[in-house]
Amino acid sequence: MTDGVPEFAVVGHPNEGKSAVVSTLAEDDSVRVTPFPGETLVCKTYPVVIDGKEVIRFTDTPGFQSPKKTLAWIRAHEREGANILEAFLKTHQGDPAFKDDCELLRPIAAGAGIIYVVDGSRPVRRVDASEMEILRLTGRPRMAVINCKEDKTEHLEQWKEAFRKHFNATRVFNANRATYAERIQLLENLGGIDQDWAPALEKVISAFQEDWRQRNAVTADIICQMLESCLTYSVQRNFTEAASEAELKKDMQQDFNRAIHKIEHKAHEQIRRLFKHNIFNCELPAHSILKEDLFSKKTWQFLGITPKQLITASGITGGAIGAAFDVAAAGLTFGIFTAIGGTLGAGWAALGGGKRLSKAKVKGLSLGGEQIRVGPIRNIQFLFILLDRALIFYSHIINWAHGRRDYPDPALQGKEKVGWTARWDQRSRNLCQSFYAALQNQDEAKKAKAREALKQRLEQELLKTSQGEEK
Repeated sequence: MTDGVPEFAVVGHPNEGKSAVVSTLAEDDSVRVTPFPGETLVCKTYPVVIDGKEVIRFTDTPGFQSPKKTLAWIRAHEREGANILEAFLKTHQGDPAFKDDCELLRPIAAGAGIIYVVDGSRPVRRVDASEMEILRLTGRPRMAVINCKEDKTEHLEQWKEAFRKHFNATRVFNANRATYAERIQLLENLGGIDQDWAPALEKVISAFQEDWRQRNAVTADIICQMLESCLTYSVQRNFTEAASEAELKKDMQQDFNRAIHKIEHKAHEQIRRLFKHNIFNCELPAHSILKEDLFSKKTWQFLGITPKQLITASGITGGAIGAAFDVAAAGLTFGIFTAIGGTLGAGWAALGGGKRLSKAKVKGLSLGGEQIRVGPIRNIQFLFILLDRALIFYSHIINWAHGRRDYPDPALQGKEKVGWTARWDQRSRNLCQSFYAALQNQDEAKKAKAREALKQRLEQELLKTSQGEEK
């Protein structure tokens, strides 16, 4: 520990995943992570700052260069005791044969704890024994991290046995796939490696948890604002006899869809930045449902609530569902030409997305003078689909470890709903329905109350998701 802030030097052999561990623990995607050994040449420290205060720091280090020679020198000078590292650094300063060893031992000599990272997909080697013995002889608090980069565990017990002789604690930690919950667990393990460090690390863990709670609260607010913007959005245009009905409808529909896409994209970007993914785009898996267009048939097939649930939802909201017919992208019926009117209720909503109901015409209808309005969408399913997409995106973002660069994902199969809301209980769906009804009725008092209730429900869902209790 240096200047009261816990610091850990992340050390190990070249190309074992040290930089990925640092990036993930510090939530910093600016850490250079490559598959090539020897990329880290000098130590670089990455502080974790919460509410403007540095709470912990992690130092990325070069890999060991000459561990056998370094160990031989340290053993020959063990009688120098606590000053053994300072003596080694002073003796070998400027010696190219020990350049990397001096660099990685410097933060440890200054008081940093040790996180020793190994690639668990390979067997233990003799050179590893030298590295582990060097770290044991430093006397610093130390943890061994088995970074199973390839999910290969055949050498796991061999590594654990070797670590029992040299380290205060051992943790299996995949830096490329670690979740928030796994990062917290690792920090808790760090708190147990040295009694003197425990109070400071307990404060770090509390700060991490409170910071995450606040980020979840902001995320819930972002989602509620997105829902309100999307569900109340409309486009208005002048309509004259000389205008082409087909072209006007097509242009207005395209403008409407683009605007909704923009609102949703902005919300997702805010969530991404909130969880500190600032450089890499956290590419969605190839077959993610989020790669489907919001208005596509596949999106409405896999997301949102079931037809039976939709009947209940539409019946409760009553006239808020009633609307005219029109065919949006991919044959989805939203009833967006509101001038037609009519209360169709549960029977209409039960047909769900993708069902063509009518080829309604604009010409000859009473559209309020020379104005025609597209939107807002009078289909409560739209709310549940937007919610599902936001929650799926949140789950993707928080579980994309900062040390990760890409990963595969299975394709969608069957017809089962893959979102969250179809699995919510009726009380939770009622909160959504109350919020939707308040928006449609433009009741500000009810909207504020319903929004706060939905926000609290979303915060609970986000917390469960971050703790690995999805759906």
